[in-house]
Amino acid sequence: MMNCREVFETGLLYHHYANTAYPLTPHSFMQYRINDRDEIYDFVVSEWKKADALSLYIHVPFCKQRCKFCEYVVLEHTDEEIEDEYVELLLKEMQMYAEILKGKKIVGYDLGGGTPTKLSVRNLARITEAVNSLFQIEPGTVFSVETTPVIAANEPEKIKALYDLGYRRISMGVQTVSEKLLNALGREGSASVYEKAVENIRKAGFESFNIDLMYGFLYQTDSDFTNTLRYAVGLKPEHITLYRNRYKGTKIESEAGGVSIYKAVYQYRLAYTVLTDSGYQANIGKNTFSRIPADYGTSDYLTKRVIYGTPYVGMGLGAQSFGMDYLAYNLGAAEKRMERYKKAIQEGRLPIQDIYRLPQEESIAKMVSVSFYFAFVDLEAFKARFGLDFCEYFRDEVRFVLDNKLMELRDGRLYLTPRGADNINGVIPLFYSARSKEELKTAFAAKSLGEENDERLFLDAYNIDNYFRPSLAVDIAVFAQPDARQILLIRRGDHPYMNHWALPGGFMKSDETLEQAAVRELREETGVQTADLMPVGNYSDVGRDPRGRVVSAAFTAAVDPAEVTVLSGDDAIDAKWFAVTVEQNGDVDTLTLRNAAKTLTAVLKQNGRGYEMISNDGLAFDHAKIILDAYRHLEYNKAEG
Repeated sequence: MMNCREVFETGLLYHHYANTAYPLTPHSFMQYRINDRDEIYDFVVSEWKKADALSLYIHVPFCKQRCKFCEYVVLEHTDEEIEDEYVELLLKEMQMYAEILKGKKIVGYDLGGGTPTKLSVRNLARITEAVNSLFQIEPGTVFSVETTPVIAANEPEKIKALYDLGYRRISMGVQTVSEKLLNALGREGSASVYEKAVENIRKAGFESFNIDLMYGFLYQTDSDFTNTLRYAVGLKPEHITLYRNRYKGTKIESEAGGVSIYKAVYQYRLAYTVLTDSGYQANIGKNTFSRIPADYGTSDYLTKRVIYGTPYVGMGLGAQSFGMDYLAYNLGAAEKRMERYKKAIQEGRLPIQDIYRLPQEESIAKMVSVSFYFAFVDLEAFKARFGLDFCEYFRDEVRFVLDNKLMELRDGRLYLTPRGADNINGVIPLFYSARSKEELKTAFAAKSLGEENDERLFLDAYNIDNYFRPSLAVDIAVFAQPDARQILLIRRGDHPYMNHWALPGGFMKSDETLEQAAVRELREETGVQTADLMPVGNYSDVGRDPRGRVVSAAFTAAVDPAEVTVLSGDDAIDAKWFAVTVEQNGDVDTLTLRNAAKTLTAVLKQNGRGYEMISNDGLAFDHAKIILDAYRHLEYNKAEG
């Protein structure tokens, strides 16, 4: 069984998959699957006897075309005849569940997709009237619906009809305002469309309006994303929700390896700064930002699901349901076609494709994973749902996140810290079931096309002209006092050389000196704070950095390990001390760096200009040269001193 550190690091390694979506794969729960079709109805009936309240999700699987980033059950290029047929089937499924859920309180309702507003006004009315007549909606429950900018702009009668039908929260997927990126992702959009859409939404009467934005795309630059954020703020929605592109199950999954965890982290940081500076509030790590005080910004359905683990029934093609102790997916989830869903409805059967009888640890993992959508776990809500003390049940995991300053206890909740938000993909799997922790370690290795391919993808999308030029960097060789026999290295969380060990360092900003940059980078990446830096030299080999022409100024320092606390941060996903050994044989030096888990070696030949690299195993860039120079620099000063 993996310990907490191993789980954390595995989550960071497979960061595109370790997120709020649980289980990890369509096959994860097969050992819990109910295979006898005759058992399913009675099982569902018995399960819903355990719950007094739940939410409803109605899925409308129609879109003009599937966006390349979409992982959901969507049917393209449908006409009104197919949509009419689908609504007939959906109403029959709703009738089946009305019998099962009789007397149960409905505390949340979302009409989602796909694109619900692709349906006619008549079909939207039929669905909504069925929700009101078949189910016991609790007073004050806010109905929520999704639309696209194109439909909201061009079909205002639908938006007004939705308001008249009782919907009071509307969400519109803008995703990005970069026309180049929109075209690459197969999506429509323009400034005139967005502005007309917002005008029609406001005219209809909506006062709770959310805009969805996406980040973490391979070809999305930081400036593109910043422009999108500022444009969205200018549209003045009450809420803005950020979705990191998850890649799994999409048409662009092959691009995932080119997007480092650092890119996603940095873009979230950008968003957090822009949105909070613009009056939108959220605790760090949370996806939805709201400018309405004390409003989470999400629908009742999602809010209750995230905080309280409120169970829900999903109806429609491929919809998901999560009961007190079961998880189910409707027919169509796998093949994204309507035939089997239709056949089941016509035969009077619940249109369930897969249903799983969950052990408690899997229900817990499902609830806690989703909790990180809000970047906190409510301890009382967890106890009410499962009858367990969260901090006792996850004793080792809670100790790990607190000791490593990834989360903090506050007001009865366990919140992500800024460091935890940066490392959320490592934090979430800490609370998986034991089975899923092992699965995370093995399930996604086969999806990787290899480090070289991932770096090639990254470099294809990388344009140094988007960054400050000339590109000046700093690298810092920190040795342990008094004898320089240990050196502090970080493990890179970003391309190039992702997951390789390196010296702390990074790019100089336009408003600081090289020395200031070195002090800052050392603090951000390792937690070590010192101003006692000595210059070692400049490193300017033409090919030293595959991103382009980067010159590095190297510094060295000596610190007492007992007086510093080493914590990785920024684009460093780990920081460790390594023992240093240098063996000299004529004009050839062998550098060995070793700790309990890792050994790094490099062989270098001295020449008139410094060192020529003969071999290098595990160190990034030309850092072996810098380490040897810094080591000799300290040895010389010690001899002179």
